[in-house]
Amino acid sequence: MNGTLLVIAKAPVPGRVKTRLTPVHTPEEAAALAEAALRDTLDAVLATPARRRVLVLDGEPGAWLPPGIDVVPQCGGGLDERLADAFGRCDGPALLIGMDTPQVSPELLSAGLDLVPGEAALGPADDGGFWALGLAEPDGRLVRGVPMSSPDTGAAQRQRLVRAGLGVRELPRLRDVDTPDDARRVAAGAPGTRFAAALAAMAGAGAR
Repeated sequence: MNGTLLVIAKAPVPGRVKTRLTPVHTPEEAAALAEAALRDTLDAVLATPARRRVLVLDGEPGAWLPPGIDVVPQCGGGLDERLADAFGRCDGPALLIGMDTPQVSPELLSAGLDLVPGEAALGPADDGGFWALGLAEPDGRLVRGVPMSSPDTGAAQRQRLVRAGLGVRELPRLRDVDTPDDARRVAAGAPGTRFAAALAAMAGAGAR
């Protein structure tokens, strides 16, 4: 498939990732869950046909990074600026996702990347944001200035795409992992993931 898969993520360092999982989980446990989610995401990316696979990373890569993934640093600024910069690095169709949906599959990623000119793809999240954004013709102006991290982010992003005259392909709604309840629900729905195994191991350790 002629396209680029982008994953925007933070390195899974205790105290810097998944802070909303505490205090139910320790910072170390939250980082372990973040690493598991990131590895699940990268597994799905590697299993999806694409011309290029890129991790847009805040932090340093570690042993969790598999071969076959290019790494570029995130730029400064707000999330909208960082997403716009990531798309600006692409030539041809691109699909951008985060590290918060370890249940994502190659089939979902392929559906968001297989775009024709004049088309975009948007995957809404249960919290009102979006878990995926695909652009047949990447243009940072389609993202820059969209208010991020609010219950209206997904709707605002969709409106931006429609106002630009793009046809929007709706991807299935997924739940981001932000809170302990999110973690339990996502793990229950995707029991074969590294994320589910990591959460189960923590629950087992706590029961002993």
